[in-house]
Amino acid sequence: MNNSQPPRMPPSDPEPHSILVEKTAGGVTTIGINRPDRKNAINPPTATKLRAAFLDFEKDPSQKICVFYGTGGTFCSGFDLGELRKWEKPAEDQDSSKRRDSSITRSHFKPVQGRNEAPLGPGRMQIEKPVICAISGHAVAGGMELSLLADIRVVEEDAIFGIFSRRFGVPLLDGGTVRLQEIIGLGRALDILLTGRPVAATEAMHIGLAAKVVPKGEAFKEAMKMAQSLAAVPQECLNADRKACYHAAYNSPSFEDALSYEFEEAVKVSDLAIHKAMNFNKREKARL
Repeated sequence: MNNSQPPRMPPSDPEPHSILVEKTAGGVTTIGINRPDRKNAINPPTATKLRAAFLDFEKDPSQKICVFYGTGGTFCSGFDLGELRKWEKPAEDQDSSKRRDSSITRSHFKPVQGRNEAPLGPGRMQIEKPVICAISGHAVAGGMELSLLADIRVVEEDAIFGIFSRRFGVPLLDGGTVRLQEIIGLGRALDILLTGRPVAATEAMHIGLAAKVVPKGEAFKEAMKMAQSLAAVPQECLNADRKACYHAAYNSPSFEDALSYEFEEAVKVSDLAIHKAMNFNKREKARL
């Protein structure tokens, strides 16, 4: 395995190692949030690097599966609220016609335009290849939103999920309201979103938020094992089925459309598999 390296950033970057990226010969990329002194909270430069790391993973044909994790015993505590000290408050006496343009949120975060940068970085992306999230410690507020980017979440036994930003009146901006209900259902999602209560690993497993619960300190190891297993199977087929699932969940206007999309994606892969099987049979016959 290569040594951990951050994505390339300008020399002036005060935290060049806030995102760690490793690429393995077996096709597994690891992306780590590395701000343990801030409970892996995300500031704007880190958000930019995190999105860049996922874009690089998508573009690299040698890399098949990503393991997404946090260092220092926790996954991510969301947006770094320390950034608020740097922000200027707009004048109180502005009339209503000017308030929209003077929005603090709009002045720091871009509106949605395709897959552009979200407040925490990659929140507006549907990652094009499988992602497994290794959850240790807390995945809360925006950190919980980031964990929902993954296809599979491997969770340590003492891990905690939760929309803890509820207590501060901060809404979700990185896809949490969109993804959570698709993963666990609308009723359960609303319970978690509206109350902001903590969700322990056992409950996360019960409601389908976690795929597997492991002992403390074992999430990354188990996620890597799972990633290596996925990287060993034919990727065209894996990604065709995965793509069809996401189309049905987020993009399909009807049941028939979802079935049609599944069929068309499968045909491309099936033809490849059938040709390989036919060639194999021909070679076997030639040996007889």
